[in-house]
Amino acid sequence: MTTHRTYKKLEIVGTSPTSIEDAIQSAITETAVSVSNLDWFEVTETRGHIVNNKVAHYQVTIKIGFRIENS
Repeated sequence: MTTHRTYKKLEIVGTSPTSIEDAIQSAITETAVSVSNLDWFEVTETRGHIVNNKVAHYQVTIKIGFRIENS
């Protein structure tokens, strides 16, 4: 028996003054508050803000895939 699944993707931007990883985790954590069945993510863009020649802030755009459940 083959299991068929259907997914939907959301584009989310996470930010962090600490790291790219924290920006990704922030986006996933906040999305999980209102969306169920998160399964995967894909980083599509990474940016940062520079202050006094140092990285001051990370901004990461990700696509989060989640399963659509049939009732």
